[in-house]
Amino acid sequence: MRGLVYHGPGEKDWEEIPDPKLIDDSDAIVRVDTATICGTDLHILKGDVPEVEPGRVLGHEAVGTVVETGIGVDSPRPGDRVLMSCISACGRCMFCRRGQHGQCRGGGGWILGHTIDGAQAEYVRVPFAENSTHKVPDEVSDEQVLYLADILPTAYEVGVLNAHVAPAETVAIVGAGPIGLAAIVGARLFSPREIVVVEPIEARRQWALRFGAQHAVTPEEAPAVVFDLTDGLGADVAIEAVGMPQTFELCTDLVRPGGRVANVGVHGQSATLHLERLWTRDVTITMGLVDTFSIPTLLSLISVGGIDPLQFTTHRFAMRDTLDAYDTFTRAAETNAIKVTLSA
Repeated sequence: MRGLVYHGPGEKDWEEIPDPKLIDDSDAIVRVDTATICGTDLHILKGDVPEVEPGRVLGHEAVGTVVETGIGVDSPRPGDRVLMSCISACGRCMFCRRGQHGQCRGGGGWILGHTIDGAQAEYVRVPFAENSTHKVPDEVSDEQVLYLADILPTAYEVGVLNAHVAPAETVAIVGAGPIGLAAIVGARLFSPREIVVVEPIEARRQWALRFGAQHAVTPEEAPAVVFDLTDGLGADVAIEAVGMPQTFELCTDLVRPGGRVANVGVHGQSATLHLERLWTRDVTITMGLVDTFSIPTLLSLISVGGIDPLQFTTHRFAMRDTLDAYDTFTRAAETNAIKVTLSA
């Protein structure tokens, strides 16, 4: 088979690789029908995730058809169409029992495309298949559920839920890439008073408005706009959706006393925490890796039209054109790409 192989910072190729084999009784082998590229894959290619070793097949977001399962797997069964979660869960460790699957200590967590071969390939081995896949309803397309593998639950859990977004609050979202746009979708479920998106690229500010933000401003404009909307207090919630020192620090500048900052972005550099300003202001800062416990809830909303994931897709490619898809996604500022799909 063929897959997208990482060969060190800045190096990748779509090449012939061995077919995956069952290793553990809890494994499934899945034929990848539809996949996508994540911003985290770009961080890997920049060298921001040093745990990823050269030779690793990338990718942790995919929908496919089960072709084989280990003897310990009752469900899914061969022939089932499944969403593969970006997080694998052993289901037995202390963290899995608490629903903190991202912190799994039984061999799971974020492993696909990270510590084991991932899903930007024709086939993939999925460990802990019973806990790490979700059967896709017949009435829902691959593309409709694809973004439940990562960006929608990530923005919802690590951003919206961790920040306790509530009705009538002002929410500032720094970054209008896929995670920032997904945070708009998640925040709107809680009826905030205002959503202000901060984004330097004009095209992405327009995307933010289409996704439901009331305001989309540049980083330079953000303080004046946010403080004007809140009588000088600041945002109730600031969600960091980029993963850069300056965007995190901007969030801490925009949040009100007693407010909440939720960091979602993947950081490859140190960011300064200005405790000299924040310690007297009762600010709560949260961060973390997605657990994907919200996939069934979000899938239910998609099934009844409460969320439209198709609005994320800007470019579609055949799986064999994965390198072209990476080029388009990497140059998002020029191509206006939000999410790209790869179809078998």
